[in-house]
Amino acid sequence: MTSSVSAAPTSPSRPRRSGLALTVIALAQLMVVLDATIVNVALPSVQRSLGFSTAELSWVVNAYTLSFGGLLLLAGRAGDILGRRRVFVTGLVVFGIGSLIGGLASSSEWLLVARSLQGVGAAIVAPAALSLIATSFQGEREINRAFGVFAAVSGAGGAIGLLLGGVLTEWLSWRWVMFVNVPLAIGLALLAPLCIAETERQRGRFDILGAITSTVGMVALVYGFTRVASGGWGDSVAVTSFVVAVVMLILFVIIERIIEQPITPLRMFADRNRAAIYVIALALTGALMGLFFFLTMFMQNVLNYGPLQAGLAFLPVSISIVVVVGMTSKLLPKIGQKTPLVAGLALNTVALGWLSTISADSTYLQAILGPLLLFGIGTGLLFVPLTMIGVSGVEQHEAGAASGVLNAMQQVGGSLGLSILVTAYGFAVRDVSGDPIAVLTEGTPTAFLVAAIFAAVAFLIAVLVVRPAVPPAAGAPAAPAEVHEAEAAQPV
Repeated sequence: MTSSVSAAPTSPSRPRRSGLALTVIALAQLMVVLDATIVNVALPSVQRSLGFSTAELSWVVNAYTLSFGGLLLLAGRAGDILGRRRVFVTGLVVFGIGSLIGGLASSSEWLLVARSLQGVGAAIVAPAALSLIATSFQGEREINRAFGVFAAVSGAGGAIGLLLGGVLTEWLSWRWVMFVNVPLAIGLALLAPLCIAETERQRGRFDILGAITSTVGMVALVYGFTRVASGGWGDSVAVTSFVVAVVMLILFVIIERIIEQPITPLRMFADRNRAAIYVIALALTGALMGLFFFLTMFMQNVLNYGPLQAGLAFLPVSISIVVVVGMTSKLLPKIGQKTPLVAGLALNTVALGWLSTISADSTYLQAILGPLLLFGIGTGLLFVPLTMIGVSGVEQHEAGAASGVLNAMQQVGGSLGLSILVTAYGFAVRDVSGDPIAVLTEGTPTAFLVAAIFAAVAFLIAVLVVRPAVPPAAGAPAAPAEVHEAEAAQPV
């Protein structure tokens, strides 16, 4: 089933205010990235306010990431066909509406609806934002700067969300982790038409069947692992979810092979660098989400930190990512893309392995600060080359679909990775007494050990598989027509 959409092409022009355009795009990306984590430190308050059970509480996070990851491919294609600025603004409005509903939610059901709507808005905004960077800036220096800023906010967004969530929860109310998005989304939606030129609208069709099968398949896969965490591998619902996921994803591949205008051209996966970057993004985002999730619980439940103190504890990650990303973007023409990518993944592996030694006697300075700094430096090193390698080599008219794949890998990686880590955590604490602190201190090291394995796999792939064709100065993104967004990443 396809739905035809046609429009007379309109010629894009350079942004009239490139500085303001980059600010709008970066703030929109920051908003959607940090919202994956901003609720984490507020979860105990949300539970008390709306009466969530412990199992239901995880869906405050999952409702966002699942709808975000599940709809990214369709949203990326929509930007190609309808115009990326138009789609970008629409996504901001949807995100703002979802945030308003969430802040006003009087029941758990309404909050989950709001979080899902936020995820829909984020799915529309994220690929359009990355596409607009590729088509709105020209020249190596300008594009490298834009990618550097984009990578910085993408990499630091998760930690910033934790900090902001702690501030808003402790000083105001958990509802403000929702309300804070409303004026920002409205302001960005009003500013975007003033500083960002509309892109050329491609004649084409919406691949509805491809969108349905990919979305259902990804949601079922993540939900299956979520069920395993509580019910074990023999849980009938989990098994059913995995079967549905396999069937839907196989159908998706078949549809994409035979349809004239697929939502995800499978030839994008033929390039070894992009295929490797997909896997790296998947593993890296899962590890990053696990770090935020488990350290947040450990600091509040074992170290007895308040929401604000827990948020502040993640500040070293944010600062180190921003600083190192800026340095890396300037050094890329000299050192190439692979060196910082490999070095960053090595540091992330060491940081997560270090965290796997955490115990009830651990202190922040002795066991947490060092790994956070290492992880921040590592992420700062790898984010720019990861993104640049992943978004090169795709035709410009497929840039929206390509960036949808990139962002989908990040969101699905975050949801899937966190579900796997929670499963590992659950198996580690099955024989532990009911004391919450004892359970947490027994299961958290296991979760970090599995996260370290994720990072190690990504490191090996980067070393053995990734081979950038040309150094950045010679060929990686040189002009909008040559910058293609097919697939590399963001954690959350």
